[in-house]
Amino acid sequence: MKLLNTLYYTLIGIALTSCSKSTFSDINTDPNRPTSVTTPTLLVTAEKQLVNALRSEDISLRGPQLFAQYFSQNIYTDQSRYQIPTSYSDNYWTATYKALNNLNEIIKLNSNESTKVLASAGTAGSNANQIAIARILKSYAFHSLSDVFGNIPYQSYGNPDPDFQALQQDPDNLIPAYASQEKIYKDILNELQQAADTLIKYQSATTFGPSDVIYKGNNNSWAKFANSLRLRLATHIKNKDASLAQAHIEDAIKKGVFTSNSDNAVFKYSKTSPNEAPLYRATVTANRKDFAVSNVIVEALQGKRGPFKTADPRLAKYAKPTADGSYFGQPYGLPLAAGNLFPVEKISLPGEIINAADYAEVLLEYAEVAFLLSENNNWDQANYEKAVRASLEKWGVAQPDISTYLAQLPAANKEYVLSQKYIALFNQSIEAWTEIRRTGYPLYLIKKGDVTWSGTVEGKPVTYTFTPEVGNAIPSRLVYPLKEQSTNKLNYQAALAQQGDDVISTKLWWNK
Repeated sequence: MKLLNTLYYTLIGIALTSCSKSTFSDINTDPNRPTSVTTPTLLVTAEKQLVNALRSEDISLRGPQLFAQYFSQNIYTDQSRYQIPTSYSDNYWTATYKALNNLNEIIKLNSNESTKVLASAGTAGSNANQIAIARILKSYAFHSLSDVFGNIPYQSYGNPDPDFQALQQDPDNLIPAYASQEKIYKDILNELQQAADTLIKYQSATTFGPSDVIYKGNNNSWAKFANSLRLRLATHIKNKDASLAQAHIEDAIKKGVFTSNSDNAVFKYSKTSPNEAPLYRATVTANRKDFAVSNVIVEALQGKRGPFKTADPRLAKYAKPTADGSYFGQPYGLPLAAGNLFPVEKISLPGEIINAADYAEVLLEYAEVAFLLSENNNWDQANYEKAVRASLEKWGVAQPDISTYLAQLPAANKEYVLSQKYIALFNQSIEAWTEIRRTGYPLYLIKKGDVTWSGTVEGKPVTYTFTPEVGNAIPSRLVYPLKEQSTNKLNYQAALAQQGDDVISTKLWWNK
């Protein structure tokens, strides 16, 4: 089993140390001599690569986490006002395709007659089950890439469409075409359906063993994850292809989606170096305080902004109190000259839970599934309440406080369901940004021209309004990496001809 090295969309040498001593002790492999890498090692590497990319400082903390107005920058405010360096796109693109290559290598090793017997040895599990789980994670990675950029180079396990040219090797394809987002979404729905159906047949089996950080190899959990992800993606495209979306929604629900927090898909990091969570590395390890919780989410949880007028017990989970014991969110999108207006001790920084070294990053959770079920059942009350309860329980809110909060929850409607979903998606930056683009909710986000802070500075009254540096609204996408314009120019230009200009205001297919 060899890790292949190519110039573009490459597999990487396995040089990761363990996220926990027991789980990843087999990963310390010389990256210059990767002659025999097992599929469980490839999986744990790919899982970490994928989550690192999704939650990295570049793509998350300085991108969608700001676009969703969960965080606000203290000192430097450029990304809060949509000035996004192209290097951020480059780093996310490269990191995610590395994860995809390792996932694809799992499929190749389990498909090739000369390697499939060895690939299924030990605790790795059957060839079919390994392929199914790799397809699910590939689907997640590709959908996240597409939700950030739109059309992208894509590869399918079950569809030989000539537009699907990513990850091709033997011979290497260094200039893959870009597939349309419409094709990508529709193929991912099929990939997830087929993968889930396979795992349901063998739901009592274990695949990849303890090397699977997300589900510890539980096939049934992976099947639920695939169907729940299918519910998410089908809901994304209801306005573009209603009949296809409805067919997948009904089939996913019938075959089994998440029913409790025990089903949540999470990747838990380690307290030990170098496997701490991305936010911890960006703040504690780097000793930086330039990401604060925004005034938007703090005020919403205090009942001062938006449709909910009661205090939300999740505030103490999401944010740290200031030096005086109160909660004060950093005003969102201040001009650069006012970025350091508030000393660190007077603003609320990210809470202890999300800023822990061993934070469990969420890929998909039951609360989101219940909100999706409410939406697809005409905003029903039962699933709305289940969703809010699940979110409160996940964050460790005490049961008496949960009961008190639910008793004051207004009856379900579109605004309330989607506004609560926004609160629940805190720190799941790309999906929260996607929901804002898809639905327009919550309505209380700061927009161009809104007052973001008003007060007194050096004895003089001052009012700051939100003025984006680029564009007039929350970005619809990020621009492609600069290297695409030089190394893959013709396909890059073809993507723009189909999708629109390579600017942050160009809407994606599902959002047009």
